[in-house]
Amino acid sequence: MSFAGVRRAGAGDLAAWMAMRTALWPDADDTADALLAQLQCDDTPVWLGVCTNGEPVGFAEASLRRDHVNGTASSPVGFLEGLYVTDTWRRSGVGRALVEAVEQWTRGQGCSELASDALIDNTDSHAAHRAYGFEETERVVCFCKRLPGVAA
Repeated sequence: MSFAGVRRAGAGDLAAWMAMRTALWPDADDTADALLAQLQCDDTPVWLGVCTNGEPVGFAEASLRRDHVNGTASSPVGFLEGLYVTDTWRRSGVGRALVEAVEQWTRGQGCSELASDALIDNTDSHAAHRAYGFEETERVVCFCKRLPGVAA
């Protein structure tokens, strides 16, 4: 079996996409209804990398961000929200094809920049981003202090 290409995800892909999302984000609590709504929204597209038998082997999620995106100079900015390729298909071109689909969509939205982020200790993701042509722009550690006496 070989890699067949990338296509937009549809409602019939919900179960496979949810399984891969859970592998990438085990703590996410998105409901099936919320994810189905995302698949029907042009502002938050999802692409699947599929092999020749049609089985999804990776996904990419994107969005347009109109707020400030660290390291960018324009707005809106295309944002690679998530990228996942199953273990057996890594380093086979699936991730690159998914990122290229996101790039094409981002250009189609009139954006000149595509941004992304990764956890500070996720060195595999850092290496993948560099391989896909991203440049690291900054590192951030965020803090929050809960204030006593104020309802959340």
